[in-house]
Amino acid sequence: MGVRLDLPDEAATRALAVRLAAHARAGDAIGLKGPLGAGKTTFARAFIAARAALSGVEVDDVPSPTFTLVQAYDFPGDVEQSPTVFHIDLYRIENSDETIELGLEDAFASGVCLIEWPERLGHLLPRSRIELTLAPGASESARIAELAGFGAGKKRLKEAGYDDR
Repeated sequence: MGVRLDLPDEAATRALAVRLAAHARAGDAIGLKGPLGAGKTTFARAFIAARAALSGVEVDDVPSPTFTLVQAYDFPGDVEQSPTVFHIDLYRIENSDETIELGLEDAFASGVCLIEWPERLGHLLPRSRIELTLAPGASESARIAELAGFGAGKKRLKEAGYDDR
C-alpha cells in the first residue's frame, strides 16, 4: 500500500521535502523514483535546505550529482541530530556493482541518504527506507507523490503524519 498525495505545485513538493526532513535520522534512506523531470532533484534540494536550516545554516548551492554521483552535506551540531546528508544520483549507473566503489555502506549507516534512481542499486538498496515515487500531475508543476515505508521508513512516515498502511 502506501500514501498517495496530490501536490498541486512545486511549493507543495518542497513542503513535502521539508516535512520529511524534519523527521529524518541517521541511517535513514529515501529512494526518489520517477521519470526524468518528475521533481526528484527539486525534492532533494528542498530536503537538503531544510536540514541545513535545522542546523542553523544555509546552503548556497545544491547541484545535481548527476556527474559526481554523490554529494555530501555536513551540518554543524551533534552527528545524531545533524547527520551528513548524502544526495546520490544513480542515473548514469547501469549495474549495481558499479556502486560498490562509491562507499555507500558507510553513508547508509551514518547519514541520511537521498537516492535518485534507487532501483539501480539492486540488492544493495537498504531494506529500511522510504520510497517516494513522483509522477506528473494535472498541470505542468503538479505532481502525484506515492510514499511507501519499509522497516524504519514506516516509522518515519508515521512520525511525519503519513500513515503508511
